[in-house]
Amino acid sequence: MDLQDFEAEDLYFNAEINPEVAELLDEAANLYPEPEAETLLLRAYFLAPEDLNVLVALYRYFYYQHRLSDALIVAHKAITVSGRRLSLPEDWRSLTQLHLGQGVLVSMTLTRFYLMAHKGAGYLEMRLGELADAVGRLQTLVDIDSNDRLGVKALLDLAQERLQEQRYAEMGNVISMRSVRA
Repeated sequence: MDLQDFEAEDLYFNAEINPEVAELLDEAANLYPEPEAETLLLRAYFLAPEDLNVLVALYRYFYYQHRLSDALIVAHKAITVSGRRLSLPEDWRSLTQLHLGQGVLVSMTLTRFYLMAHKGAGYLEMRLGELADAVGRLQTLVDIDSNDRLGVKALLDLAQERLQEQRYAEMGNVISMRSVRA
């Protein structure tokens, strides 16, 4: 599947947005990085919890504030919302190329957004030390994106390397603990 091959459709940002929500997002953007920006973003979220504009704004806010756990929660919400719109499985472990082909029939741009949200979630999982989850999620994306149009392969390689290092470190700790007992 070539994920770069798509017609110019409405992007999720071009979807009609509640004027009050749009105003809150604009105000939050103008106030960044002040704490008041977060309050405005959360108000927008409570008004439109499934608006992808709001979710992207929240994700970016948390990410750039280095609040990676919060950004991961928002990434999961964006995946859930976009996946539901595309009729994709809730669990990424079940995701196949056939599912994505069906999603593309609904919207190629939303399908790309969905996949990029997974890539972002995998990156955050890696940064947060959730390496097995990161490797699994990223491997699924690499398997689906045969031409690596999303650029996930390099990220997967890094996550696999870190997971291997973590496992070696854990094995070293077990060996050290056995030596102490002896």
